[in-house]
Formats: sequence, structure tokens, C-alpha cells
Amino acid sequence: MSGTITISVDAMGGDNAPHAPIEAARLLLRERPDVRFIFHGRKADVAPLIEARPDLAAVSTIKHADVVITMDDKPSQALRKGRDTSSMWSAIQAVKDGDAHVAISGGNTGALMAMSTFCLRPMEGIARPAIAAIWPTLKSDIIVLDVGATIGADAELLVDFSILGAALAKALFDMNSPTVGLLNVGVEEAKGNESVKDAAKILSETRGAGFTYHGFVEGDDLGKGTVDVVVTEGFTGNIALKTAEGTARQVGTYLRNALMAGFLSRVGALLARGALSALRSKMDPRTVNGGVFLGLNGVVIKSHGGTDEVGYKSALGLAYDMARNDVLGKIGDGIAKLKPLKGAEHQHQEETPSA
Repeated sequence: MSGTITISVDAMGGDNAPHAPIEAARLLLRERPDVRFIFHGRKADVAPLIEARPDLAAVSTIKHADVVITMDDKPSQALRKGRDTSSMWSAIQAVKDGDAHVAISGGNTGALMAMSTFCLRPMEGIARPAIAAIWPTLKSDIIVLDVGATIGADAELLVDFSILGAALAKALFDMNSPTVGLLNVGVEEAKGNESVKDAAKILSETRGAGFTYHGFVEGDDLGKGTVDVVVTEGFTGNIALKTAEGTARQVGTYLRNALMAGFLSRVGALLARGALSALRSKMDPRTVNGGVFLGLNGVVIKSHGGTDEVGYKSALGLAYDMARNDVLGKIGDGIAKLKPLKGAEHQHQEETPSA
């Protein structure tokens, strides 16, 4: 996609709002001068922060919204109280209206998914949207989905997620045929629940869908980078995501304590400060902040609610890349290739006797 990229920002979403999203926008503007912003929120809170940053003010518009969706609001409550009036809804509506290419919020995940689904609607051929995460590995970044949108998934959803994840990998990583693996308790064909095994049969029998089906992958394959896209349902995916984030912090704490344990350790840390700095950067979850809502008629990014401006800037950068690489268009192409998969799936279900 050529031209200016406009990002619609829920300025009131997240623990450190509105400062974090506004300062993050200024940081991104330094690297991406072709970006523009629409900030949604209480003008009295948002306007002074933007006006204090003249470079950002020159490329920004403020849309007033009285209601702020809190982290305690249930999705149904958020829809009732925040439809048409909240900063979150307003940010999503800007994408639907064509005023922005992508929306981003650090607010309540359940509310954001409910509002995004209600406002933008799932794409034709996709049953439910998914949240995709960019996952660092020993090789390179990969895509993991779903990491929290849908608890439990049948074979149809897992096939949908494979198409969505592959389209995202192609757009962000410039791949012709990403490899896709189904997360399972083992790599043997006989292992796993029926949904995973049925999805595997469908994917293994289909060609020309824009990706290469690798087979089953296990938990340790996430860190190895065995495949470009790992597919699972939201319950398992969210646990895997939170476990990885917690492990990264745990290892970072162990390393920091070990390096400060004594005089010789501190001298060693000083001598290795360059390598340690690179390691800290690699393990910093802020550098891969941002979950992508896939399968909707519009692109929405969920930033971690507790992140600072550095983490929020990473999410804004992801939003920019999603728009610049026309991820929505590439997903549409992937869905067009989904029809043979759907046909194979329905044929397989008809041939499988019911219990």
C-alpha cells in the first residue's frame, strides 16, 4: 500500500493512558514520517499532551469520546455502555468508516474483541476471529494463534486460523509459502483430540492454499521456530503466551541477580555489557507487543494494557506494518483459496461416522 498510513488510537485504553499511546505515537513518527493519527478520548485529557508535542500535533486529529471502557467491564456491559460513545468504539468505527487503515487499543481485551466483531463483522468464510501474536524464536519471529479470542475450537476453526496465520506471515515476513503446524501433545498422528486430528487430515490433503502444512508441533517447537505459523485454540494459546512472558521475566531476573552477586560478577557484566544489552533487548516482551485481531473486515491491534510508551510504540509499529503490507487484502486472497479447504472439510465430516 502506498501513501500515508492513518492509525486510529484509543487514547484512553491501558494502565498508562493517555500518556503512553501519545508518547509512543511521537516515537513512531520519528521513524515513520508518513504516518498520521486519529486519537479518540476525552479531549480535556488528550489535547494538552498532543499540543505539547508540536510534531505530533501537526499530523494528528482528536475525536472526543466521553466514555472509557474499564478493565473490569464485561464484554456485554462494554457494548451496552460504550457503543457509539466510548473511545474504544470510536477508534474501531474510524476503520469501518474508512477514515483510518488500522485501529489500536490497550484496553479491555474482551471488550475490544466484542466491539471489533460487532462493528467490523467477520470476513465472509471465517466463522470466528482470532488473536495472533508475533513470537520470537531461536530462528526468527513466527505467528502464533489463537492466543485468547476463542476458547475451544473445532476442525473448521483450526483450518480458518491456519489460513489467517499464513496470510499474516506472508504479509509481515514476505514469505511465499509459510509452514503451518498444529500445536499438539505429540507429533504422532494418533495423538491429540478429535478436533486437532480432523484439522490435520484436512490440511494434509489440501494443496494450493498459500502455505505448506508441516504437521503437529509440540510446546518446545514454539521457541525453536520449527514452523512459521503455530495454530491452536485460545485457551491453550493464551496459557502458552503468558507462560512464555513469565519465563522471560524469570530468566531475566535470574541473570540480573547472578551478575550482581559479587565483585567479579559485576566486573564480568561490565566487560560483557554489549552482549548483555542485546540479550535484554531480545528478551524484552515490549519489543514484540501487539496482538492482531484477524478475520474481521478491518484490522485491529491489541496492545498490552500495562505496557509503557516503548511497548506501545512496538504495537503501533505493528499496526503500521499491517496497513503498509495490505494484510487485509492478503487475508482476502487466502480466504479465496480457503474454498477447497472448506470443501475437503465438509467431505471429511460427511465420511466420518457420528459417535
